[in-house]
Amino acid sequence: MRKIKIEKLTLNIGAGKNPDVLKKGTRLLKNITGLEPVKTVTQKRIPNWGLRPGLPIGCKITLRKQQAYELVTRLLDAKSKKLKSSNVDNNGNVSFGIHEYIDIPGVKYDPEIGIMGLQACITLERNGFRVKRRRIGPAKLPQNHRIARDEAIQYLTTTFNVQVSDEE
Repeated sequence: MRKIKIEKLTLNIGAGKNPDVLKKGTRLLKNITGLEPVKTVTQKRIPNWGLRPGLPIGCKITLRKQQAYELVTRLLDAKSKKLKSSNVDNNGNVSFGIHEYIDIPGVKYDPEIGIMGLQACITLERNGFRVKRRRIGPAKLPQNHRIARDEAIQYLTTTFNVQVSDEE
């Protein structure tokens, strides 16, 4: 029950109001994963930014199980297997950005997309985390079963050979 594993990998590209960037972002995520991404829409009205509810402002895709493990190794290779300690939060989540998608091994430059970056978020979990998500009788996780920051860093270093530095 103490073994840590990857629950999911979420790739995100924020486009703002620009529909051209959104189209390029969806194409990029489809090239990287082979799956169709989902568009994210605004929930609030922010007149100063020109946003209204229902306006698409980005795209994302979620990968689980074996697909997530394979892509995580490629994404960490793009970061030269080096992360900052600030990329890991206190709940076992790891998030980092990739400035140029051509750094990812196996992804070639597409002139229609140009140079674009993306954000990756890795969610870690243990067996038994279903308790907090189940439909009937959801419960809080005990404090000793949650994933601490040090445990997440140790998991990354042992599983993916990632160096986590304390530099900001």
